Amino acid sequence: MQQIARLLHVSKGVFRMAKVQKGGDEKPTKLESAPKKPLAVKGADHDVDVKTAEVELEQDELAAFKAAKRAEEEEGLNRVIRDVTARRSSSTSTVSLESFDWNAFEHKGFGEGYSSGDRENLMKLYSGTVATVSNSEVVKGTVVGINNRDVILNIGFKSDGLVPLAEFKDMPNLKIGDEVDLFIEERENAMGQLVLSRRKAKLVKGWEYVQTALDKDQVIEGFVKRRTKGGLIVDVFGIEAFLPGSQIDVKPIRDFDIYVNKNIEVKVVKINYTNDNVVVSHKVLIEKDLEQQKAAILTNLDKGQVLEGVIKNMTNFGVFIDLGGVDGLLHITDISWGRISHPEELLKLDQTVKVVVLDFDQDKKRISLGMKQLTPHPWESLPADITIGSKVKGKIVNVADYGAFLELQPGVEGLIHVSEMSWSQHLRNPQDFIKVGDEIEAVVLTIDREERKMSLGIKQLSEDPWTRQEVLAKYAVGTVHKGIVRNLTNFGLFLELEEGIDGLVHVSDLSWTKKVKHPSEFVKVGDSLEVKVLELDATNRRLALSHKHMEENPWDTFENIFSVGSVHKGTVVNKNDKGMVVELPYGIEGFCSIKNLTKQDGTKTEIGESMDFKVLEFSKEDRRISLSHKAMWSTEEEKVQAPVKKKVETKGKSIANINQQSEKSTLGDLEALSALDVGLQGGINR
Repeated sequence: MQQIARLLHVSKGVFRMAKVQKGGDEKPTKLESAPKKPLAVKGADHDVDVKTAEVELEQDELAAFKAAKRAEEEEGLNRVIRDVTARRSSSTSTVSLESFDWNAFEHKGFGEGYSSGDRENLMKLYSGTVATVSNSEVVKGTVVGINNRDVILNIGFKSDGLVPLAEFKDMPNLKIGDEVDLFIEERENAMGQLVLSRRKAKLVKGWEYVQTALDKDQVIEGFVKRRTKGGLIVDVFGIEAFLPGSQIDVKPIRDFDIYVNKNIEVKVVKINYTNDNVVVSHKVLIEKDLEQQKAAILTNLDKGQVLEGVIKNMTNFGVFIDLGGVDGLLHITDISWGRISHPEELLKLDQTVKVVVLDFDQDKKRISLGMKQLTPHPWESLPADITIGSKVKGKIVNVADYGAFLELQPGVEGLIHVSEMSWSQHLRNPQDFIKVGDEIEAVVLTIDREERKMSLGIKQLSEDPWTRQEVLAKYAVGTVHKGIVRNLTNFGLFLELEEGIDGLVHVSDLSWTKKVKHPSEFVKVGDSLEVKVLELDATNRRLALSHKHMEENPWDTFENIFSVGSVHKGTVVNKNDKGMVVELPYGIEGFCSIKNLTKQDGTKTEIGESMDFKVLEFSKEDRRISLSHKAMWSTEEEKVQAPVKKKVETKGKSIANINQQSEKSTLGDLEALSALDVGLQGGINR
């Protein structure tokens, strides 16, 4: 209402000046002398400031105004209309008169003298010239002025709006008269100014365009602003959208920077209004074309077909090759006839290669490719003079538990079994002899060109130690040597005297005094042990060794010490179902049956308990001592049952009546002798 009153006051001032010009009272009125307040109004050049004044008319001035209006009704009214029209055409300070209270205006005396027709004409004049706008609305605006900081825009409202020039950076050729979209932040702020924003208008319009592009599956153009983790940031309609790396192309992209600051066509695939997130894809644009190309390739695909492709991905087990819309796997074993540990040794990413189709699964769309198949197999070019007994040179390409592979040339390999690496009977880890990358010489043991297999040996490069005369003399029966324990078995241990010379020490030949059930009770692998040679068989490569023979047989002396009837202090060290093992002085062991363990007080005998024992029997040949604790307090005569004679067959030979005291031997001792013979036979021939 204030704006309307201000406009009408200006109009009244015009009538007042008209009266003065017609020869009326020349006395200055309050209109001329009233303090003036500048009002910014647009001129023809859109940048002119004119001064008007708001005055309060006194009663006499109001009467003079009414008289002048009545006297010159037609001329005065037309002049007012022309003046207001001129001002409206050059200014946006317009208001709607539809809501103006004409009754109140006339009641105050301002509308007196206006007919209903006049009011109707004035309404028609203003109707359609004043825009009705709302907050948060996007409208069209016209550029009416530009300065160093702001752009002045007319949206058809009562006043113009200012927008910072920085919001028009994308329009370097902006000029007066251009139309742009504007967002109304406030129709009138605290200063009475219209607040506009082009940036927000672009966002609102941008979201509308993005939604339309998603609904209609449209292809839009965006500008790549920068790269980010996992993809690119693309500006579409002023909105920052995310382009994942997997959606840039059908093949993996390793350098995202090549897309920055460039335009790119994309499709909107997802909108999340909650997080203001837009996801776009460039990959979907080319997938449709590739589908047709892929279908054509799969239709004409056949085994043995040679194709050309580009390496798009590389793994430890092979590479994936793009054949023009469809991928195939080139396994690492099909890259080269020779061994390689990783495809990057021969191939590179984005490299164009020729491959042959090895297999194709129509249902799963899996294609197996080969590259080495395009060249002849190396076995076909293997020299014909390589035969059994030939010496060859190569490089170790692989070492396993059972042996190593020697590569003579790419694609041609031979196996060196661990048993062919050393003359030693003891099998060791192949890595103790050779390492991957070693260049060595070997002898061809077998070769099969049809099966493309070859076995090699390296121990054949040196003389067999068992064929050397000096070795036979060195290990004659009765000679003493020191060796390393290499292996333990139930019947004995194998001792390595030197490279290629092994011997067997039976479990019964470890000690004169102790009954060793297993060699691990006496020695462990890696220990050094002195032995004496009991038997040498060069033909069968056998050595029978003994550790106990390093000392004289103490049983010759024990015969006088542990005579029948003598009493000795002993300690129970072990027990079984038949009795207990007793350790006597000098480390010798005797055996006491359960019946002879009875104590005078009737208590049980426990392991570790020391008591007096009486010798009931002593056998030097069988190295056996029978004891009794009961005889220490009982006068009952104790008898030792004589063992039953028994024949034991070993390799078809009877070993009955082994000695004159065989009637005193137990079945266990006979089995021990049999095991000794079998152990020597089987252990050395293992």
